Amino acid sequence: MTRRAALAACAIGLASCSKPVEEADPNLAAMGQVEVTGELVEIPAPFPPNDLYNYAYVMKYRVLKVHRGSLDAPEVFVAHYNPLKPRPSAADDQSGKIGGKLDGFRAGEVHRMALTSPADQHWMGGMIDKYFETKGTRYWALWTNPGTR
Repeated sequence: MTRRAALAACAIGLASCSKPVEEADPNLAAMGQVEVTGELVEIPAPFPPNDLYNYAYVMKYRVLKVHRGSLDAPEVFVAHYNPLKPRPSAADDQSGKIGGKLDGFRAGEVHRMALTSPADQHWMGGMIDKYFETKGTRYWALWTNPGTR
């Protein structure tokens, strides 16, 4: 094997090893009506602190793949409970069963989520929705993990 061929083989091997692999999570398959992978398009304003009250914050996602259930829109609005808290510790007496492996929310990241709708049937407390003038279903995030494209 020539040196050039060996370098090319190493480069191909390294490129394939660098792709993140999603871990199987039974909570994604078991919870909610819909399971999707989506890119967090934007967080329209900073999250308020959690010291005064618990709230859900609506974020816009571009749907990359629907794994289970059906969606008829290329973008969805997802309400996340107390988004300043990492998903493994976000659940409390008020939220019901929610969780996941995601540590925090940043625009441009990809998330794999188990969702249910409408959000206001699952959370009756404060909801910050900067998209209130935009029609569309608000989904409640039950389980949120980092995802891959």
